[in-house]
Amino acid sequence: MIATTARVISADNGTALVEPTMESGCGGCKASSSCAVSGLGKYFSNNRQAIAVRCDASVHAGDQLHMTMNEGDFIKAGMLVYLLPSVFIIIGAGCAASLDFGDAGALAGAVLGFVGGLLIVRLIGWTPNMTVRKQKNLFNEGDTP
Repeated sequence: MIATTARVISADNGTALVEPTMESGCGGCKASSSCAVSGLGKYFSNNRQAIAVRCDASVHAGDQLHMTMNEGDFIKAGMLVYLLPSVFIIIGAGCAASLDFGDAGALAGAVLGFVGGLLIVRLIGWTPNMTVRKQKNLFNEGDTP
């Protein structure tokens, strides 16, 4: 299972707008000072965007949610979003090159393949199944953490 914690920004009609609260997985190991991936994680960590998730629990702004996703759904989502458009880029460029349209035609075929791949992903409309549950408060009101 892949898990994260998120803070509710707003909630309405079974959908909650959430933003992640936990730091990136990078930066926790001993090699974080010399790791390029850790540096990228630090660079993009301030660019977190809120996402909408389906949530059956009654949640309010400020609540903490524990979200989990199956690894299989994570891999399927990655393949759908990254691999399918990439395959269509190669197909588009290959078709244009085989028709002797030259380098500019191959580039145009690749762009058309990419756009076509993204449209197919959009039409499929599959979203991974994510389990969302409200975290219980660890402290009583008035206690300081």
